[in-house]
Amino acid sequence: MGVTSQRVLVTGHRGYIGTRLVPLLTAAGHQVVGMDTDLFAGCDLGEPAPSPPSMSVDVRDATPAHLEGFDAVVHLAGISNDPLGDLNPDCTVDVNHRGTVAVARAAKAAGVRRFVQASTCSLYGAQGDDVLDESAAFAPVTVYGESKIAAEQALRELADDDFSPILLRNATVYGVSPRLRGDLVVNNLVGHAVTTGRVYLKSDGSPWRPLLHVEDAARAVLAVLHAPLDDVHDRAFNVGRTQENYRIREVAEIVEAAVPGSTITFADGAGPDLRNYRVSCERLEALDGYDPQWTVARGVTELVEAYRRWHLTRDDLEGTRYLRVRRVQQLLEAGCVQPDLRPATGR
Repeated sequence: MGVTSQRVLVTGHRGYIGTRLVPLLTAAGHQVVGMDTDLFAGCDLGEPAPSPPSMSVDVRDATPAHLEGFDAVVHLAGISNDPLGDLNPDCTVDVNHRGTVAVARAAKAAGVRRFVQASTCSLYGAQGDDVLDESAAFAPVTVYGESKIAAEQALRELADDDFSPILLRNATVYGVSPRLRGDLVVNNLVGHAVTTGRVYLKSDGSPWRPLLHVEDAARAVLAVLHAPLDDVHDRAFNVGRTQENYRIREVAEIVEAAVPGSTITFADGAGPDLRNYRVSCERLEALDGYDPQWTVARGVTELVEAYRRWHLTRDDLEGTRYLRVRRVQQLLEAGCVQPDLRPATGR
């Protein structure tokens, strides 16, 4: 039996994961509509991604009228990493927690059944060498992680027979996307190797980190959209592959081998990163329809080829196009957005 077509709203559809997810949803026969304020317009690697019909709506302003007629919501929109989260902690909580609640309540009121939340393994934070499943305690070390925990807890309070939150705790994502992020560890290590000849480590390389290709993150969304509701209702899933947990130094060695002539170097004073965790993805791996395709080694090769094809430079890598926090700082300094990331008055 084929998968029934669904009408799916994707928030943050113009972002790093969204621009890889939308084509997969469309290819699977779903009708996709986006919701995005497009803070990162023009921050593309190569050709911009085609966009589905979309609404320019801040998720904090979502209403039931925006959500009428959808079968599912995939909620990707949010403050996306630790440096950006630390730039304005209040805004991070506002967007990642209260914004998520606003969309979820609007979806529930509009009769949307499935709500897929892009959460994060960052909420595990500072751990040891044990492999963690979804029952592990949280130990966040940043406001970003804290905001994602608050969002998960709020969504679970909304769960009932008619509303099914599904929590996808993504591992650290990497890989080529039309809306590339240069602030993700694998993307950044490959970028420095290609543009400078240095595989540049900002920590001592000892922390563990689960890693997930952006396309496999999108495949996880497809899997939980297609699964029977009883299999995913009000459940959290670590997203990735259990065998794809690496020490950062191991990733650097993969990059060094993939970029001839490059050498691993360390930043001055590089020490251990507080974030240190390994995860088991067995729960998701057991779900019918989840079929991850990527390893870090294959993803590194993909990134090297893309960076060379699109003539990535060090200035690109470290500038406003691919570093989210620098893009937001640029918009703030230009008066294009307010500190809460809403459009500046009169614009």
